[in-house]
Amino acid sequence: MQKITLITGGSRGIGRATAFYLAEKGHHIGIGYHSNQDQALEVIEIIRRRIGGKAIAIQADIADEKQVVELFQRIDAELGCITGLVNNAGILKPQASIEQLTAHRLNDIFTTNVVGSFLCAREAVKRMSFRHGGHGGSIVNVSSAASRLGSPHEYIDYAASKGAIDTLTIGLSLEVADQGIRVNAVRPGFIYTNMHSDGGEPNRVDRVKNSLPMKRGGQPKEVAQAIA
Repeated sequence: MQKITLITGGSRGIGRATAFYLAEKGHHIGIGYHSNQDQALEVIEIIRRRIGGKAIAIQADIADEKQVVELFQRIDAELGCITGLVNNAGILKPQASIEQLTAHRLNDIFTTNVVGSFLCAREAVKRMSFRHGGHGGSIVNVSSAASRLGSPHEYIDYAASKGAIDTLTIGLSLEVADQGIRVNAVRPGFIYTNMHSDGGEPNRVDRVKNSLPMKRGGQPKEVAQAIA
């Protein structure tokens, strides 16, 4: 059976690396992206021309339920019924302490990082599960080491959202195991991606790398291999 995988947040960083890696393994790839259209189209072009794979890019804000439903409908129509979902899309706000957090910021973080992942998982389960005529599949949620470290003085809101992803992974894995669906999470540590720029410190990995056991940050492809 042809493997068809949707990767949310697939235009850059870990999502981009995962798209390339899975395409090389023969997966047909759907890229979900929010605003980085040029980068998303570049990913698709590389998969098609250099790898020789099949891929499409679809704009969607996963914080919007209607757009999530439409995203999956597009995958159905243009690629077929998905066999894999990589719940990778997420946002990070500039570094801040608890005293600087606002309800608006918290709502943005949790609606995208948590609600969006739940909605995408829901739509994937509807297509993969035996009870709906599916053939099973796999969901990989991209969490973060922040979920166990807490990211004090930097991103405790982001860390908490990833804690919710860990809990989603545990509960959903048990809920759909008998429906042929495996649910796992990958918790990246300090990885060289542009997300650190979103937090206001582009060189964050270099700042902390000497405190890490391997004395270096990770590369997106290494995380992609774990996801695969």
